[in-house]
Amino acid sequence: MRFTSSPVRKSSLSSSILTVVLLLHCCHITGIYGQKSEGALTVVENTEEGDEEEEVTVVDDDEGDLEVVQPTEQWQTLKPGQAVPAGSHVRLNLQTGEREVRLGEEQLKYWTQEHRETEETRSSFSPDELKQAMKKIKEDLNLAGKDADPQESVASQYRPLEELKKDMAQLDLLVETDVQIMRRLLDQFNSSNSTTEQRLGILLELEYMVHQVDNAENLCSMGGLQVILEGLNSSDFRLQENSAFVLGSAVSSNPAVQVRAVESGALQTLLTSLATVQPLNVKKKVLFAVASLLRHFPYAQHHFLSHGGLQVLLELFRADGGGVLRTRIVTMLYDMISEKELISQAGLDSVLDASHEERVRQYSMVSLQGHLLEKGWCSLVPQLLESTEHDYREKALRALLAMAPVCLDQYRSDGALLDSLLSLKDQYQEMVHSEMILGEENSYFAEIVELIDALQIKIK
Repeated sequence: MRFTSSPVRKSSLSSSILTVVLLLHCCHITGIYGQKSEGALTVVENTEEGDEEEEVTVVDDDEGDLEVVQPTEQWQTLKPGQAVPAGSHVRLNLQTGEREVRLGEEQLKYWTQEHRETEETRSSFSPDELKQAMKKIKEDLNLAGKDADPQESVASQYRPLEELKKDMAQLDLLVETDVQIMRRLLDQFNSSNSTTEQRLGILLELEYMVHQVDNAENLCSMGGLQVILEGLNSSDFRLQENSAFVLGSAVSSNPAVQVRAVESGALQTLLTSLATVQPLNVKKKVLFAVASLLRHFPYAQHHFLSHGGLQVLLELFRADGGGVLRTRIVTMLYDMISEKELISQAGLDSVLDASHEERVRQYSMVSLQGHLLEKGWCSLVPQLLESTEHDYREKALRALLAMAPVCLDQYRSDGALLDSLLSLKDQYQEMVHSEMILGEENSYFAEIVELIDALQIKIK
């Protein structure tokens, strides 16, 4: 059987052959341009209108022995065979047909006047000089490595162990524990060479340290409590003030130190100081120490009442005209009453364990409210309402409410107190109304109004 090829099939075959040849030719050209050459250039067309030049970025990995041109911020002509650092910009000037080079955009960004001046004054080296210098460095390093002992080379980088031990021993001498510091301060305080100013500074340092429970206990163990009590008996008012400050901070929320202080006679010393003529600053610090010693310590409260503590506070309250000491005294009495009530209420609401039963028993021995009625405090505390300070009034109202179980009859017969409550209520209601207009909520004055209402309800 014979087949005859048609002209159409011949034409189609010829077209296919031509297409394959063209593809192979293109791949060959692409391979040629894809090979890395010494002066490979990547052309980046400039997008700015009116510029007929083309900008290129040079990528040069192997400079060889080519002459390296150091570009600047100005365009300069690049001769054939010259190389440029990576990141430089190279362009083909279409007017002159020559290639030109300058610094790249990132290089120009940091090319300041200072850099230009530095480059102008810097010595230039040829590629051959740089290669010789690098070769010399490698030779010196190899020579040093052959002659030196590796162990000695490593050891020379570190200090000897004995020298390190000596330095560490010196550091240990400079680091003091709190116990060492307090012992040193007590020795300095007891030294006959110490001045009054130095002793005052020592007491302030001790006050800062005894806020930590352990430090306060350690201070007592090393005899510091006796030093503080001697300071309270000093003829210098400043030493009395600072000593009371240290004692108050040491016994605050520290039951162990509270017991040691009461056993050492601190409470009697403080009451004696309050009963004598003292500056206001001294009395304030002594009151702070008394309040800290009595807080949550029914045993000390019992001793306070049995040693005439209420009578001392009574005389101090009457003598104070400014109200500062009065407020502190009333606050202390309120705290003592509230503590006992909380303990008693807790005993009614839950099953008592052995320790809580003991605390209830101890507080039962503190008949504070009976002493308040007996000493006339029911008529003294309302005098604090005459103050213009809102804080003083608030503390007085809280104390009056706490004393109400034993003082109601006194309140009802005290016309000045009843008139004062009515006047204060009107005054604070106006303040609350003003705050409501301004959009303020949870007013402080509203709390005072609530205290007045509660007291009036009890009196009725």
